[in-house]
Amino acid sequence: MPPTPGDRAPDFESLLCTGETFRSTRLSAAFDGGGVLVFSAFAFSAIAENWWKRYDRAGWDEFDVPVLGVSRDGPYAVNAFVRYLDSPFRMFADVDGAASEAYDLLTPRSGMANASTPMRAVFVVDEERTVRDAWVADDWISPVPREAVEEAVAEL
Repeated sequence: MPPTPGDRAPDFESLLCTGETFRSTRLSAAFDGGGVLVFSAFAFSAIAENWWKRYDRAGWDEFDVPVLGVSRDGPYAVNAFVRYLDSPFRMFADVDGAASEAYDLLTPRSGMANASTPMRAVFVVDEERTVRDAWVADDWISPVPREAVEEAVAEL
């Protein structure tokens, strides 16, 4: 079951991509002081592109805590995606699915043999890695409740 408010957010280590470089990083190091963790499926998918553009337009890069993505793609694809979007956000390349699995979000993709991706999800995490707000999609297209995320970030 994915973490819910009050749970301790699982820590993981993966390649954190900036759009130019990538480095193996623990979530706990990247979230020193809390943050927002956004799981999405594949870079360059229409849904992922739409999401990240919305977060940028909504000013999520101006939060007092970082907003980090998690994508099942490799670091070169994730870096290319960040550059393509001209995104202010960094994203973990969850190549082996370990981060998605730690959050119990990994699900097989229908029609894509041997492919699994995380369900779309957003977690607001405080400085002690306690989940303050959590949203997990029931489908691939429902919008993220941005106002709830923004309110939870404001309360950190």
